[in-house]
Amino acid sequence: MFQIDAMSRTPVYEQVITQVEKFVLAGILTAGDKMPSVRNLSMELSVNPNTIQKAYTELDRRGITCSVPGKGNFISENALEILREDRKNHLEDLSNVVGELKLAGIPYEDVRDCVVKIYGEEKK
Repeated sequence: MFQIDAMSRTPVYEQVITQVEKFVLAGILTAGDKMPSVRNLSMELSVNPNTIQKAYTELDRRGITCSVPGKGNFISENALEILREDRKNHLEDLSNVVGELKLAGIPYEDVRDCVVKIYGEEKK
């Protein structure tokens, strides 16, 4: 399920965090799902267990997962809402990018077509 790009400039623990967040947003991981143990995931990905623990600690800090002593790490009940709210904050970034595209003379239709393509809606 998890894949690490050893050639990436992104640290491994951040790659794990990003993948967990994408899995939650996509519905692959849902509230209450048990995460792989630190040991199992570190062996599966061939990385140091401390790296996985660092990712899990950060996910717990963000409220995406919760740790249950003696049981493991689980996706939190409000993980999806936390991530959706966080992604809403990216709208300002999108607005800035669209403004730059407008200044560069990129036609509105090209921007709209890009958004429609990503959302998977049919052109009207």
